Amino acid sequence: MSERTDDILVERQGRIGRIRFNRPRQMNAFNNDMMQRTIDAVDGFADDDDIDAVVVNGEGRAFSAGFDLKAAAERNLDTVDKVRAQMTLQFDFITSFWRSPKPTVAAVQGYCLAGAFELSLACDITVAAADAVFGEPEVRFGTGAVAMLFPWVTGPKQAKEILLTGEDRIPAEDALRMGLINRIVPEGEALPSAMKVAGKISRASSVSVLKTKQAINRAYEIMGMREALASGLDIDVEINATPSFEKTEFARIRREQGLQAAIAWRDARFADDS
Repeated sequence: MSERTDDILVERQGRIGRIRFNRPRQMNAFNNDMMQRTIDAVDGFADDDDIDAVVVNGEGRAFSAGFDLKAAAERNLDTVDKVRAQMTLQFDFITSFWRSPKPTVAAVQGYCLAGAFELSLACDITVAAADAVFGEPEVRFGTGAVAMLFPWVTGPKQAKEILLTGEDRIPAEDALRMGLINRIVPEGEALPSAMKVAGKISRASSVSVLKTKQAINRAYEIMGMREALASGLDIDVEINATPSFEKTEFARIRREQGLQAAIAWRDARFADDS
């Protein structure tokens, strides 16, 4: 059974729920409607006794380039409360995959950047094609990570290097080395491989699977993960509500010359880095 919504495809394939980001021309950039529909789909699968696991992927050549910067430019976030509301939606969207009682599996190909990278970290298992590229470029244009999952998945040294430099060209091999993904498969095989993993989960005892995920997540909560993520969101609201040269200049170029020119300006500032 398949249900088409504007920017996502939601379907049930046997006992596996599937969520597909469906904006390939925009590299599956996340807009607000898309995020809310995804939250609703994850919650719906969580309440469906006929679903044992959820697979998420992106249509086209990228998993997702992250949050839609064009849509962001059109929002009038002129108060801290408005900034917080927007950041909270993004946070809930990402962490819905972590909070879901059903195991979540990400199938990643091409670019998986910023909020999309955080979403892949929130999934229980991530399968990446050989052409997958990961990154967190937020500090390069004056914003920050919405869901600070990176240091919980890898070590603080690696998290700080990536997050503080805004590195956005992490190849799949490095992501595997840092423990950010579970495996690398040939190009074009991420989704079939992710479906196989979800199929194995669906053949296990559903009670055991649900309770085991609960136990693993609870271990992180005991270590303070929930409070740390909430604190990270507070800091991200502060970052986004505070003016900076990078943010102002990026916005000016985007407004006057378009998004691609703004991205080119951002990237040119780091062009000499090795």
